[in-house]
Amino acid sequence: MEIRRIVTTRAPLAAVFDYLADFSTTTEWDPGTVRTTRVDGDGGVGTRYENISRFLGRQTRLIYVVEEFVPLQRIALRGENDTVLARDAIDVSATIDGGTQVTYHASFDFHGVGRVLAPLLAPAFRRLGDKGARGLAEALTGLTGRPDVHDQTRG
Repeated sequence: MEIRRIVTTRAPLAAVFDYLADFSTTTEWDPGTVRTTRVDGDGGVGTRYENISRFLGRQTRLIYVVEEFVPLQRIALRGENDTVLARDAIDVSATIDGGTQVTYHASFDFHGVGRVLAPLLAPAFRRLGDKGARGLAEALTGLTGRPDVHDQTRG
């Protein structure tokens, strides 16, 4: 299962990257997130976050670890628990008008029974991706600018 969303904003790249590189900000823009807390690390590779999310009425806990951190370009994390392996990547790039384009890509690999149920969850994940893109757009508006959201969902 994969979700990809693109959000553009007039906010400057450095401000957008700094905001998104702190994964605990998911509490502000990801509608499924109840709480994300940095467990240890400085935000770079190896930093761990505890994420509590709600999906289809159930709360779940994932431990995310930053696997890739390229300043002003990319942050990639791996989240895991007993039922799912989640990979999140956030890529930022400057737009021609001095703003920023954010590409958010999330993939989910389910274990056990979740693997059988995953195809049935696709519509719920698409809705979650749509709400997340809107939340991200609103959060980035707070940095400055008016965002536009583009859907590039697969799965």
